[in-house]
Amino acid sequence: MKIVYAIVSSDDGNRVTDVLNENHFSVTRLATTGGFLKKGNSTLMVGTDDDKVDEVIRLIKDTCGKRQKITCNVPSPNIASISSGYMMMPMTVELGGATIFVTDVERFEKI
Repeated sequence: MKIVYAIVSSDDGNRVTDVLNENHFSVTRLATTGGFLKKGNSTLMVGTDDDKVDEVIRLIKDTCGKRQKITCNVPSPNIASISSGYMMMPMTVELGGATIFVTDVERFEKI
């Protein structure tokens, strides 16, 4: 047995959970924060048999498309603003996708 941890954007969390449930995978969803933009994430935990791991990953990959967004939350040094610190500059960042970890489960009990 394996446990799949998938860290996805909060924007994708509901959609991924629904798709996994529709395909008969039980999901535990945790609200998490992190990453470059300090945006909210959803960490999904999916326990499954070894032979179903690739299907779980495929469903996550198919549901969490990457997209680009322009943000002004990135500090950038500017010669004109050296005395006042940093100035916020627009920057295009990539959102979406998923970070996935797969680990062995030593013991599983459903009570």
